[in-house]
Amino acid sequence: MNKQELESIIPHRNSMLLIDEAEKTGETTSEGRKYITGKEWFLDGHFPGNPVVPGVILCEIMAQSSAVIIAEVSAKSIPFFTGIEKAKFKRQVVPGDTLEIKCELTKNRGMFYFITGKGYVDGKLAVQAEFSFALVPKDKAENAQ
Repeated sequence: MNKQELESIIPHRNSMLLIDEAEKTGETTSEGRKYITGKEWFLDGHFPGNPVVPGVILCEIMAQSSAVIIAEVSAKSIPFFTGIEKAKFKRQVVPGDTLEIKCELTKNRGMFYFITGKGYVDGKLAVQAEFSFALVPKDKAENAQ
């Protein structure tokens, strides 16, 4: 899926739509890619003269990459983060890198989904985390605001 197709399954838009492409690779797996150009807003001040993708952004990229796994069940919902655990940052992700994400749905309990994600640069592990999110029906999410 390209950015336009991804917009049909996740609510993010520029500048928070962070992945460039993603695809479902199995019943419970997905892969995504983010091409780090150096022009991203989150690199402006992190860090001047030595731009590094912030860890929280890497986690968001992994979460967005996993959205295609549950696209069919999330069509009428908005995914909200409910937790990030065991996040480990193994190497820096910098301009010129292609971050390749591999995600797997590990369990589902009602509206709660649990995902493991790993991000690689040049085949080497750069980031990994376990995260969870809740699928909140759009009408309930809008009424909560």
